[in-house]
Amino acid sequence: MAVVKEFKAFIARGNVLDLAVAVVIGAAFGRIVTAMVDGLIMPLTGVFTGGVDLSHLYVALDGQDYESLAAAQEASAPVLAYGAFIQSVVDFLLVAFVIFLVVRAYNRMNKPEEAAPAAPSEEVLLLREIRDSLARRDSGAGNA
Repeated sequence: MAVVKEFKAFIARGNVLDLAVAVVIGAAFGRIVTAMVDGLIMPLTGVFTGGVDLSHLYVALDGQDYESLAAAQEASAPVLAYGAFIQSVVDFLLVAFVIFLVVRAYNRMNKPEEAAPAAPSEEVLLLREIRDSLARRDSGAGNA
């Protein structure tokens, strides 16, 4: 029963709930980024590469020519689908960059307030009094 009690204490901590929420939001965010890459970025990349859809780039390892990646996969040919890899790398970089921006903004919002300067020590206060006293005496002597 001690294990059950420990597990309840573990689940009751706020960190576990925060982590669960982060995983769910992260998965949804990943789908959004994938849709953005598939629908916006890769087509623009295709324009710059002469209409080539990078996600369909592949090399058939059996040495035969296939009209498309789908045709090679239907024929059960071994393929290196490097275009899909490129697309996944773009997905990852975009997700990582957006997470970086979010964390950066969060850190700036939660920046700890700078502590007020410490009060001067007794010695410093005493030296200031002596300095001010000497300054008053010297300015009084010049007027006499």
